[in-house]
Amino acid sequence: MSQEILINVTMMETRVALIENGLLQEIFIERHNKKSHVGDIYCGRVARVIPGMEAAFVDIGLARAAFIHNSDITVLGADGIEVRGEISRPIQQKLYEGQQLVVQVTKDPISTKGARLSTNLALPSRNLVYLPQSSSLGLSQRLEDEDERERLLALLQDILKAEGQPVRGGFIVRTAAEGANTEELREDVLFLNRLWNKVEQRINRKQGIRTVYREVPLYLRTMRDLLSPQIERILVDDQQTYTEIKEFLEDYVAELDPNIELHTDVRPVFDLYGIEDEIIKALSRCVKLKSGGDLIIDQTEAMTTIDVNTGSYLGSRNHAETVLQTNLEAAAAIARQLRVRNLGGIIIVDFIDMLDPEHQRQLYRSFSRLLEKDNARTSITEISSLGLVEMSRKRNRESLGQTLNSPCPFCDGRGKLKSAETVCYEIFREILATAKTYEKDVMLVTASQVVVDRLLDEESDMLAGLEELIGKAVKFEVEPMYSQEQFDLVMT
Repeated sequence: MSQEILINVTMMETRVALIENGLLQEIFIERHNKKSHVGDIYCGRVARVIPGMEAAFVDIGLARAAFIHNSDITVLGADGIEVRGEISRPIQQKLYEGQQLVVQVTKDPISTKGARLSTNLALPSRNLVYLPQSSSLGLSQRLEDEDERERLLALLQDILKAEGQPVRGGFIVRTAAEGANTEELREDVLFLNRLWNKVEQRINRKQGIRTVYREVPLYLRTMRDLLSPQIERILVDDQQTYTEIKEFLEDYVAELDPNIELHTDVRPVFDLYGIEDEIIKALSRCVKLKSGGDLIIDQTEAMTTIDVNTGSYLGSRNHAETVLQTNLEAAAAIARQLRVRNLGGIIIVDFIDMLDPEHQRQLYRSFSRLLEKDNARTSITEISSLGLVEMSRKRNRESLGQTLNSPCPFCDGRGKLKSAETVCYEIFREILATAKTYEKDVMLVTASQVVVDRLLDEESDMLAGLEELIGKAVKFEVEPMYSQEQFDLVMT
């Protein structure tokens, strides 16, 4: 499996693309005027406690108050370590309005919702995650080899004993640590301890709402979180970013020794690899399948729905085999689209109905295997009797569509406008309701060109009858700035 990372840096934004076997798998965008806050640590102030929701709003200095649930609040003892068994206490026994609180952002503000917070602080490095308020050691669930899990845990325990580390603070061994040696883990332990000491000093330095720790830029987070032996090349189009990444790799990931290149071609790197076209496709509602079928993807506030259609695909075998092959192709496309579009929350997939239980099991196994490649945590149910698969995907940042798009000012995000016919009939009803209350002999309707054209053409007979009924003349005026749904009625 050949993978590449492309990094495009401009004065406006940084974009990172993960390519696998020539296909875009994930795209990360960080605009410099709207950077991600996930991982940032703040000293905030509790603005409001809501016992009915077991939650609170916390002011951390962002445009909207952030949100914290009771389950994300830890009670600390005198030693600064979490007190076990206190998680079930009501939130009003943990927080009060005006209280100073150290929190970490776990989800960026999405749509109208504020950032999601936790008091369970975590500082990541290449191989480890440091938990300053915990006393336990753990391993990533993605580390599947039991022997390797035992080896890494034993290494970490030996390092902590040898370094004379205090009991305070816990660690989680990350998936990237697979194959790491003693020295690599020791360097991470020392680095994280030094980092936490600096953060703690900032926390204790003064009162007030402020930032005490910011995550590293997107291009360095990518190196820390995505780099693996499968990455054959990293292509960067900015000299300063190239230098920073090269130093980061030499300091922290020297064992991987990836091929990092500076892109100097006149043609932009995303154009050269077709990423711009892939981004445009990822903003489309329809995804074409090679077989002739398609996916229809609709993202709403509550959930995302994906409908699978056979389209023009007829297959070379019987109908059941045709449906299975279309569904299998769709499963691969859906798994990729979830990553490219960064779709999260509840997702409902409407596969084409299959009557054969073995075909259903085959599709479920295939879809499950494809989702295992996803860095975001997913959960999936078996295919229901209606051919639906319910799944969830962890969401900690806006989807690609939410990042790059804004709601349509004409349809208000509905994706559809009232037809010209519907607007004409609304105008007629408004005229009937208004004519009786005014003595003026002429009524002026201001509307869009398409609506006025229909009123004077297809609806001309209806209009003549209406004028006769109300005993008034109706005139029309085109307003170029009006949308198809807008109109005004004035008595003259």
